[in-house]
Amino acid sequence: MALSTLVKISNVTNLSDARYCAGMGVDLLGFCMDADAPDYVDPDRFAAIRGWVAGVQIVGETHSTDPVAIEQLVQAYQPDYLQVDDAAMLPYLASFDKPLILRVDLTTTNSAQLEAIVRDGSATAEYILLERDEAQPLTAEQQATVYKLAGKYPILLGTGITADNVHELLDELPVRGIALRGGDEEKPGDKEFGELMDILEAIEED
Repeated sequence: MALSTLVKISNVTNLSDARYCAGMGVDLLGFCMDADAPDYVDPDRFAAIRGWVAGVQIVGETHSTDPVAIEQLVQAYQPDYLQVDDAAMLPYLASFDKPLILRVDLTTTNSAQLEAIVRDGSATAEYILLERDEAQPLTAEQQATVYKLAGKYPILLGTGITADNVHELLDELPVRGIALRGGDEEKPGDKEFGELMDILEAIEED
């Protein structure tokens, strides 16, 4: 199974999502390591899920800005990649010898700030993930900024993506890949993949 672009799935919380996405050829699976977050996956459940998937890189996701706490999380989870929100921490986190992903929240970042963060962050981070909590399309200004930045830096687009527009976005924006989000399951093994499945199937290559 192969997809036409690099794909990261963020906020994976269950084995159903993990196995389905790995089987579809997703490149990166992200798990939240923050105990106070609603999509938190504890180390034991994380290890159990990880043991069932193969051929995919694991991302430990955290919103923490405490370097000691982050180091403890990395030791507990042993992810392949580390994702953080604070660009200022990247030079220190590089000492962990893990590829880094910098997540940028487009809701709270204007175009000028975004350009500065991406430019500086790309010196250390392997990917810059552009996300926001609301599932809204990019504004014309944001799309122009992403186009400008993606031509120079390793951008993962994680917002405004649907099965109907994914090909158009990938044709128009020279991003390195896209990021989608996992979802909850009603009970173990009982999961409707919905939009996630529709998007992955839309970019599946024959």
